Amino acid sequence: MTHSYQYPRPALTVDTVVFTIKNQDLRILLIQRAEAPFAGSWALPGGFVEVGEETGAQGEDIDKAARRELEEETGISEHDVFLEQLYTFGQPDRDPRGRTVTVAYYALVRNDVPIRSGSDAKAAQWFSATELPPLAFDHQHIVEVALQRIRGKLDYEPRIANSLVATEFTQAEFRQVHEVIKGIRYDKSNFSKRFKRMIEDGKLVDAPGKRATDGRPARLYRIVPDALAGVASEQA
Repeated sequence: MTHSYQYPRPALTVDTVVFTIKNQDLRILLIQRAEAPFAGSWALPGGFVEVGEETGAQGEDIDKAARRELEEETGISEHDVFLEQLYTFGQPDRDPRGRTVTVAYYALVRNDVPIRSGSDAKAAQWFSATELPPLAFDHQHIVEVALQRIRGKLDYEPRIANSLVATEFTQAEFRQVHEVIKGIRYDKSNFSKRFKRMIEDGKLVDAPGKRATDGRPARLYRIVPDALAGVASEQA
């Protein structure tokens, strides 16, 4: 049975704020738009959720759409990224093409994941989170909300730091990831106590080998996968 709708329906899009850390700097991945509106401007990777026979009668799942658009516009595979729903933005005048609601996501990738532009993006480039160019649509506001989210979740969500630090890391490197995300300096002694609690709680274990840090060999650690699996995802 088909239904007819009395009210016009807005378009639905997905947009993703992609974070990485490089040279102790929190960076955000932007694409340069090839098409109007805002052709030539920088924006978050994203696009319209597909609706049509090829995607099923009801159209495309929004999580799938976010993963698809991210890979099409930046080359980042869903296997290389931690992706979580952030918030829904629906200000009436946010898109000059007409009433458009976007479901925004934030994504975390390690800095060795390659990127490339594709689809309707002229370029894909990392920018410092503190030195972003003017952004299209309401993407600056989306970025600000995403920054608040990852900073707020960092202290209780192990996947945040784990998705940005190397697979094997020193205590100092793990602390630096926290400092870069929060934009603050941690007291080394206090952070060391917190780090030891994570070891005692079974969230961190020793990794083979050592790494030279400040001329001295430092122990390596890794996060226990089971410690991440039990963390429930939070969606806005």
